[in-house]
Parts: sequence; C-alpha cells; structure tokens
Amino acid sequence: MGFEDRLEAHRVELTAHCYRMLASAAEAEDAVQETFVRAWKNAGRFDEGRAALRTWLYRIATNVCLDMARAVQRRALAMDLGPASTGGALGAPLDPGAFVWPVPDRLVLPSGGDPAAPADPADLAVQRETVRLAFVAALQALPPRQRAVLILREVLAWSADETAALLGSSPAAVNSALQRARATMSDRRAASASGEIDEDLLDRYVEAFTSYDVDGLVALLHRDATMSMPPFAWWLGGREAIRAALLGAGGACADDRLVRTAANGSPAVAQYRDGRAFGLVVIEPRDGLIGALTTFLDPSLFPLFGLPMTPEPPSRM
Repeated sequence: MGFEDRLEAHRVELTAHCYRMLASAAEAEDAVQETFVRAWKNAGRFDEGRAALRTWLYRIATNVCLDMARAVQRRALAMDLGPASTGGALGAPLDPGAFVWPVPDRLVLPSGGDPAAPADPADLAVQRETVRLAFVAALQALPPRQRAVLILREVLAWSADETAALLGSSPAAVNSALQRARATMSDRRAASASGEIDEDLLDRYVEAFTSYDVDGLVALLHRDATMSMPPFAWWLGGREAIRAALLGAGGACADDRLVRTAANGSPAVAQYRDGRAFGLVVIEPRDGLIGALTTFLDPSLFPLFGLPMTPEPPSRM
C-alpha cells in the first residue's frame, strides 16, 4: 500500500477527531487536509520504528487543531448562549462562527464495509455518542488543550503516557488537565442526549411533521426537549413551549417536504420549503424520545450531505 493510501485509511477517524476539537465539519476537513500536507512534507523524517503512522498522524492533527482553535471563538449551541425564548420572533442571526455545526455521519463514522470499522457494536455506539451535537458542544466549553486531553484519554482511550508524548507534556500534567476537564464536563454530559431513536419513532415524527399533526409530534418529545434554529440564538425548552410555538406558526411548515439523512450519529432530515432547500434538522435522542430538534437554517449544508437543493419529485407507484 502506497503512502497516500495509508494516509487515506485514517481520514474518517482523523476527521472525527478534528470535528470534536473544532465543532465544524468544514474546519475539520481543512484540518485533516493540512495534516496530510504536513505528513507528505515530512514523510522522509517519519520513523515507523519510533511511532506508528496512526500515532504520528494524530500528533500532527492535534497540533493543527490546537493552532486553529486558538484563532476562533468558542462554538456553542443556542442553549449555551442565553435563556430560553418565550416564543415570538427569532431576532437577528448571529455570526455562524458562534455555533456548533453538523457533520454527515459518512465523514466521521466508519461504514459497514470499512475494514477499520469497530467490530464491537458497543465501540461504534461510543463513536456515535462522541460526535453528538450535545457532546461536541460540551467539549467546546473546555480550553483547547484540556479538550485535546479529554478526547485522547476518554474518547480514544490513550494512556496518560501516550497522551503526554503526543502533547509534549508530562503524565502528571495530562492527568491534572483531565481531572479539570472531567469536572467541567460532568454536569453537561449528565443532561446531554443519549441512546438511539428507533425507526418507528422516526417514522412517526416524519408523519406527524408532514401532516402538521402538532399534538402527535409533541407526544414524541421528551418533557425537557429543546428546539433551536442556528444561526439564531432563539431556542425553546420543554414540550409545552414547543407546542405553543408550532401552533403559533400558523401552519407555516404544513407543506414542507422532509428527506431522511444522518448527522452527528443521529437521525436527521433535510427540510424543503416552497421547492427549495430550507434547513437541516438534527433529531437527537433522549430516554427513548426526541430530546432535541436543531434546525440549521443554512441551505449551503445540503451539498455537504449529498442532498439536492431542490427536492426530487415524489416517486409514482
């Protein structure tokens, strides 16, 4: 296998790593591309007797991400930016750089045909959980170096010695950073989305949405569910607030079309309005119900997800 092929074999896991660090699919892809460029430039100095190629690539990628993270503002979910709205207008949009943005599963999760895919379903479940919007947003609350330590130690299961070698630090400093990162993450992770949404629940959501059955849709929500619409800071918390907003919308989305896709280890749907791309809705699970509906009002996401800008005509039987 040539050097280029060996690099490509690590693209998905490196993209997932960079996405956890940067909370942007576009920035993660840029970081991986820069990682490969640096790897090519330094290929003659790489000594596989001292470190495995995977370890070397993670060292490069982590340093690239640390450099990028220092130059940008912290990304967050709307719920991190202020109190819940009482309904009404969305207000003015914020700079897109303020938000965590979604990533297609195909970029960060190994496919079934990938020889590097985890054999244990539990391992794949961990990978899904650690690219969920809520988890990635929680990571962004950490300083970049603590973020890197927590990802390397708890997501990738590297030892303190391995992590210290990668970061040019000491095991004691790594363990101290990990302890601080865990303390910051503990409350956020306890309240974050978890588990899976089964196909029946997702089918019921699509049916309720497309038929504008507000009561049917609200019945699928966790009592503490949230609804948000980046790039707006507006968000709602709780079933009743979401129900009131949907009823107050006056049927604005009654004729919208939904197309299934997947993002951040969660189900997602592309939403089309008036025959055009409108938004990408990520549907996050919580306790067997829908815990969060995040509608990214940015049609430019559609090509990233391999989605057309106008919906395909419905098939005829």
